[in-house]
Amino acid sequence: MSKKSKKQQQSGGTPATVALTGAGVDFTVHSYEHDPSHPSYGEEAAEAMGVSPDRVFKTLVADVDGALVVAVVPVAGSLDLKALASAVGGKRAAMADPTLAERTTGYVRGGISPLGQRKKLRTVLDASARSHDTICVSAGRRGLEIELSPEALLELTEAVSAPIGRA
Repeated sequence: MSKKSKKQQQSGGTPATVALTGAGVDFTVHSYEHDPSHPSYGEEAAEAMGVSPDRVFKTLVADVDGALVVAVVPVAGSLDLKALASAVGGKRAAMADPTLAERTTGYVRGGISPLGQRKKLRTVLDASARSHDTICVSAGRRGLEIELSPEALLELTEAVSAPIGRA
């Protein structure tokens, strides 16, 4: 077994957890049984982990002036597309086509992680994340979450922090 295989096995085996392990970042993996009938991936994660929905963040992919951008916002709210566009110096934003988002990131909807994406995209983390010691984001698979500090997420994704979420 190669070192990479061992790391993948030890860290949960997703590109996101492998990236965190490789960077030497402190993180915790939370696993739960995904219910395909649940209406919200993010709310399901918060409920299953017993974590406040304002600490669990969903990863959304939007099209800002023709370029894909990753937005990371609390599952308790929604994405303000106008604020996202402004945060990256753009004019217009719309949600990206789900198939394009999956193909570009290498993850499936409901399991898109801001970490370890197939193609590095500009990333914006909602400013509310900084009010928490740790936040949870998808580990790259439905039913698998990563808990880490917002600062670590900002650094690893080279993200900017901006108020892009709406309650």
